[in-house]
Amino acid sequence: MDTKSPDAFRTISEVAEDLDVPQHVLRFWETRFSQIKPLKRGGGRRYYRPDDVALLKGIRRLLYGEGYTIKGLQRILKEQGPRHVQAIGRGAPVGPAQDAGRPDSEGLDGSAQSAHDRPSTRPAVPEGLDDITVLTAVMAELGECRRILENALKPAEEPA
Repeated sequence: MDTKSPDAFRTISEVAEDLDVPQHVLRFWETRFSQIKPLKRGGGRRYYRPDDVALLKGIRRLLYGEGYTIKGLQRILKEQGPRHVQAIGRGAPVGPAQDAGRPDSEGLDGSAQSAHDRPSTRPAVPEGLDDITVLTAVMAELGECRRILENALKPAEEPA
């Protein structure tokens, strides 16, 4: 994407490569965040404006980097607007303005946040690992958990 002007429109493949997400993720985000509105030309081909790309970068950063849920991010977009998320996509710090979507915080009405609004506590996948490697490790860990549970549920042997 370095060869294009910063003001040039981008194709979905260019944006997906820049954000390091599959194209289907961008299409999925369009269904969850109404603020994402790429131009669609003949054949449904998507063209993203610079503001669209900044918004997508902000969404990616909040979902993947900061651990927000889709519902929590929808709330941020509704309450603070897409320009705020675009600024995050352009490198602005994620500050206290996002507290409404963070754990251990209260909502704007003073009520505690539901579990759906909180960022996931799942640790980030280390960079460079593919899905198969991660799933294999998870399966091994689940197998170990099962072994521990089975041993804990065995009836205790009575002393002779």
